[in-house]
This record gives sequence, structure tokens and C-alpha cells, in this order.
Amino acid sequence: MGLTIAQKIIKSHLVSGDMTPGSEVALRIDQTLTQDATGTMAYLEFETMGIDRVRTERSVAYIDHNTLQCGFENPDDHRYIQSVAKKHGIWFSRPGNGICHQVHLERFGVPGKTLIGSDSHTPTGGGLGMLAFGAGGLDVAVAMGGGAYYITMPKMIKVNLTGHLRPFVTAKDVSLEILRILSVKGGVGSIIEWGGEGVSSLSVPERATITNMGTELGATTSIFPSDEVTRAFLKAEGREADWTSLSSDADAVYDRVIDIDLSALEPLIACPHSPDNVVKVSSFKGVKVDQVCIGSCTNSSLLDMLKVAALLKGKTVSPAVSLSISPGSKQVLSMLAECGALGDILASGARVLECACGPCIGMGFSPNSGGVSLRTFNRNFEGRSGTADAQVYLVSPETAVAAALTGEITDPRLLGDMPQVKLADSFKIDDSAVLAPADPAEAASLSVVRGPNIKPFPASRPLTDEIAAPLTLKVGDNITTDHIMPAGAKILPYRSNIPYLSQFCFGVCDKTFPERAKAAGQSIVVGGSNYGQGSSREHAALVPLYLGVRAVAAKSFARIHVANLINAGILPLTFKNPDDYDRLNQGDALRLDGVFAGMDAGEITLTDETTGEAFKLTCAFTARQKAILKAGGLLPYTKEENEK
Repeated sequence: MGLTIAQKIIKSHLVSGDMTPGSEVALRIDQTLTQDATGTMAYLEFETMGIDRVRTERSVAYIDHNTLQCGFENPDDHRYIQSVAKKHGIWFSRPGNGICHQVHLERFGVPGKTLIGSDSHTPTGGGLGMLAFGAGGLDVAVAMGGGAYYITMPKMIKVNLTGHLRPFVTAKDVSLEILRILSVKGGVGSIIEWGGEGVSSLSVPERATITNMGTELGATTSIFPSDEVTRAFLKAEGREADWTSLSSDADAVYDRVIDIDLSALEPLIACPHSPDNVVKVSSFKGVKVDQVCIGSCTNSSLLDMLKVAALLKGKTVSPAVSLSISPGSKQVLSMLAECGALGDILASGARVLECACGPCIGMGFSPNSGGVSLRTFNRNFEGRSGTADAQVYLVSPETAVAAALTGEITDPRLLGDMPQVKLADSFKIDDSAVLAPADPAEAASLSVVRGPNIKPFPASRPLTDEIAAPLTLKVGDNITTDHIMPAGAKILPYRSNIPYLSQFCFGVCDKTFPERAKAAGQSIVVGGSNYGQGSSREHAALVPLYLGVRAVAAKSFARIHVANLINAGILPLTFKNPDDYDRLNQGDALRLDGVFAGMDAGEITLTDETTGEAFKLTCAFTARQKAILKAGGLLPYTKEENEK
């Protein structure tokens, strides 16, 4: 039986485990990346391990999230990351050089290599034929130290593409179509492989848009073949030597095959407040738009920006609309300036923002009260924009421009003929904003710079055989990491200060939770389906750990978040009967008995001492995961293993 692309890469990087779906496999990691909202904590964790130098082929630290410097916190964290990177063998991408996923695709991604990053959209690298995973910072720290990355062996879903995209229909529309088909939890436990004759019509930036959005499916990762299109992209980046051909075997077996005819697609839009709330743009009539944002790691490539510039050329943004444009990298911005496209953008009345994540994570450019904002981003979770009552829609750059020009949600096909835009045969290469690490001899004498906002990693608690705690919070389905630990300009600067950050935990759901959790000492949280979807931020586990959360019982969990809970020493448990969720009430006194035996048996009893009812909770921990939980988390577990 043949192998899929992902199975081939997994097989060549397998450290231990059985490649049967559902089994745990350990993978050797070639590359890592971090960004500054998660990187500070990841490097604090790496330092705690006592390893002098990273052991990967390439590790890169990017500054792209916390670039607003309204106080000392962000610049202090940046200086810390720069100093720790230089000392420990990590490349450092300076502020302004661009968004981690865009820059990594341009300058460092290699087909067939494994990559994990402390950002959930790291699967963007799959557009280049990498096996790229989003992960918690602690998993990234372990990988930098030479440790394996553990995942549950996924199932394989193939999306078979036929035909060609018509004018004004884009890779973003392909992403929204698969979200419409599968939903935000339809990819859980699976790798999405894109294939078929339609693949050859998609450029690497278009493929990267699709693999980037694959994160919103809950998929383990997404991947495209590495073919002559990939080779041409790497050649344009001066990196043709990094190219290798990758394809699935003709007799590869998939758990599911989905067919999408590119020629049949039309412009799509994801309505508030979920990326899978997808309808046709043509179904909207007269919906006024207040704001349009073009950029993010999903749609900020040179190809996207050239299309935007061509559509804006000679036109003026509607006076009712505020338009922002964020190029994905310094390379993109420089080439826009040199070819004159930047002038066309500026002449339209658009505001050009820094080459950074910016509005995507609520870091500036928030909508007005109750405003309608069309964004080319990957998430439209409630409140993520920085404005609690904003109505955020996800669209392609072409649909975004149509709204900016007309002042309302408009089918971009009504703009007339689509200007012809061709991807450059060669890109401007300037790596001056990527700083190399010191050599080992120099590194030994270097010091790491720490600002006063950097606080210690929260203390872990070894797991106990009985947990008696109140149900301090009950939440519904599709609770995101933005609900648990919000982003935004007011909060992100404190990502290295867990005590301060804790006052915002679950603020979107219940602002009284932090105070009540602290008063309880230890507590249990109950959630619905797909608990913890969204970002890879381990702070959504570390802050509840600090607040005393010992266990989370839910109908189901998102992949990265359940791994982060285990890494933090928090027990993730699933309702055996999902209807039992309805029988628990916030404030009830709960008790878990026989935790250790239950972990081995795969079933633990939860008793509601307030009502006298008992419920069965299931778990399927590996021996390694059980050891991590018993130790109180991955950090104390790693220390114990290193001391053996």
C-alpha cells in the first residue's frame, strides 16, 4: 500500500511509535519558529531546561505580534528574545521584517522538512510541501532542545482539485469552501492533503493561503505536493537548491476524499462569528461596511498585494470606509514600492500599516462601535478585533477591495475585468533584518537581557489521586483560546507576566472568573464541543494553571489545546455521555476519585456532591502523557527525565 505525502515525511522523521491512526508517534523536528506573543514564554521554558544551544537544523524567532510600543513591556520582551536567540543559536527576525509565516515561507521553508511553531498557523508551511504543525511554546522549547514532538497519528483526508479558478475567485474562497464543507471541527484528527490536476494552477502563495486556513478546520496540518510550481517559487527566492520533489504514491489510501471543482466556485464570505459560517458574497445586498483590513499571514503575499494595487489603481476608497493594508514582509513592501504598486495603494486613500500581524490579533485598527469590518484574515471570533460588538467578516482580498470602493459588501465580479497580475520571476533578496546567532565560543560570554515585566513560569502541582473542587465556570461549544486568554493591544504585552495576565482569563465569558477561581484555590471548568479551538497560545492553559484549574471536562477538545493542558498538568477529560454536560451547574461542588487508576482504565468518575449525581468521563492518555500529568506538567517531567 502506498503512502501519502504526509505519511512519507512522518516515516522519514519517526523517532518512535506506530503509524496507525490514533497511536502516538514521536517525530524528529528539523525547524522551529516562534513569534513574540508566545516566544518569550517558550524561551523562558527553554532556558529552564539548561541546554546551551538549540539542536535543530534551523530555529527562528520572529517579532511580528507585539509591535505596538505603548510602554516598556513589548520592547523589553523583544530585547530579551534577541539576546536569548543570539546566545542559544537562534536566528532573529527583527520587528518590521514581516509576519513569521510569510517570511519563513520566503526565506527558510524547505519541502519535506518538519517544522513546529508556537503559532497555530504554522501549517502555512504546508504550501511549500513542509510538514508543519502549530504547537504550544513548551513543545517548541523541547524540540529546540533536541526532543521529539509527539502527536496522535492522524487520519488522511485528500481534497481533489479539478479545473481552474475563474477571475475574482481566489485561494481564500477555496479555503472558505472547505470550511463550509467540513466546519471548524471537521478536520480534527486529520491531515488535509491537497491534490488533483487543479493543484498545478495554484501558485505557492495561493497554496499557503489554503494551508494557513486549514488551521480553522481543526486539522493537525495541511500539505501540498512539492512540484515544479514549488521549484519556481524557491528559484525566485534564490533557494532552488532547497527544492525536492514530493508527491503521494498512486496507490496511497485516504480515509476520505473530497472533490472540489475550482471552476465552479464563486466568491464566498464567512459571517460573524465563525470561519465556517460561510455563504456566497452574491447573497448580500446593501450591507454597509465601516472598515476593511487587507493583510495577515493568510493574505499578505506579493501576489495578493499586487492584485489589490491593480484593483485600487485610479480609484478612491469610499468615504464611509477606513481601509488598512498590511504587507506580509519587508520583501513584499520593498517590491511594491519598486514597481509603483505602493503608490497606487496610497493614492486610493488606503492606510498602509507595518509589516506585522496588526489588526488580525487586535493589535490596533479596531472597528468602530458596532462596526462592520471585512477582513482577509483567518479568524472572526467575537471580540478578537478589539471591539466587543463588531461584526467581522472574512473575505478574499478582491472582495475586500470591492467593499472598500463601494462602501458595502459587494460581489467583486461587479468591478469589471480583473487586471492581469503575474507573480515575479525573481524576488528582492535582503536578509539584513534577520540576525544570525553568535558562534558557540562567543555565546558562552553573552548575557540574556530581562525586563521587569518578565515573571517566572507558574508553579506546577503534581497530580493527586483525588480532586475535590468547585465548578467555577461552565461554558458552551466552540470556546476559543481567545475566550480563555484574549489577545489585543491591552493584553498581549503581558504574555510574559502570568500573574498580571490572569485577571483577563475568560473575560469574554465571565469577568468574575479570575477572582472566583483564586478564592476557590483549585477548581474544575466544564466546556462543550471543540473546547480550546483557535490559537496555539499555551497561555490559555498556563493562566488557568496559575488560577488553580486542575481539570477541564468537555464534550470534545481541539488538538493543540488538549496538548497544552497536558503540558501544563491540567487533566483534560471528555464526557462519555455528552448529555451529562447539561446536568452540571456552575457553582456545584465536584469530586474526581481514583484518578490514577481511572487514567489507566480510560474512565474516571466525576461526582457532583451538590446533587449527588455521578458521571463517567473518558480519557485516552499515553504512558508518556500520564507521566507528564502525574509530574505536574511537561517542564517538571522533562527535568525528571534529564536527571535519570
